[in-house]
Amino acid sequence: MPPNQRPPPPDALSILADGEIELQGRMPWSSNGTFLASVVLGDHDLAAVYKPHRGERPLWDFPRGLYQREVAAFELSTALGWQLVPETLLREDAPLGIGSLQRFVDADFEQHYFTLLEEERHHDALRTMAVFDLVANNADRKGGHCLLDGEGHLWGVDHGLCFHVQPKLRTVIWDFSGEPIADGLIEDLRRLASCPPGALAGLLDRAECDALVKRAGRLSRMGVFPDPGAGRPYPWPLV
Repeated sequence: MPPNQRPPPPDALSILADGEIELQGRMPWSSNGTFLASVVLGDHDLAAVYKPHRGERPLWDFPRGLYQREVAAFELSTALGWQLVPETLLREDAPLGIGSLQRFVDADFEQHYFTLLEEERHHDALRTMAVFDLVANNADRKGGHCLLDGEGHLWGVDHGLCFHVQPKLRTVIWDFSGEPIADGLIEDLRRLASCPPGALAGLLDRAECDALVKRAGRLSRMGVFPDPGAGRPYPWPLV
């Protein structure tokens, strides 16, 4: 490196992986133990959301280890090339034990799905998020899980209730039902169905990975956003 030239700053994943985690406090309104953390690496300080395994409340319909599904959602988003889920990884050496660590999105928290839907400029990003939820089998896409950052980028958070082998889709994003899915998204789904990311193998079990591949293939063949159908298609609360 030439003299007086500083090295490039580490990316968010590097900070999350190697930084020292300092808990700042518990996040409000979360049913499981969810903490705001500061992750410090050298001169860099990154706000993050930490979800420890030991803070999970047992659920009758999902196995323990929801933190792994948070990481799997990031890996899926990355594999698809959609950049929907903030950088997320596992940390075994975190203050309360193993859990997921995700970059905190500094968002306009007055905005959520229902306000974003009012502006057409967000519709393509919302359609992409809807397809993501269909493939991930998201059982809890509330309106407040759609975050708009200062750059106008849409992020999805809270993916602990995803990837079940049984159909459990519950989402607020049904406004595009019957519309065709964009060709580019269809191609990404076909690629996923033919070559699922290997990183998911250590986070989900074999049956869940197989179900993910089947959902991607089926949706790519359908080519349209489905209707809500019967059952419980909406989460509660909605926001």
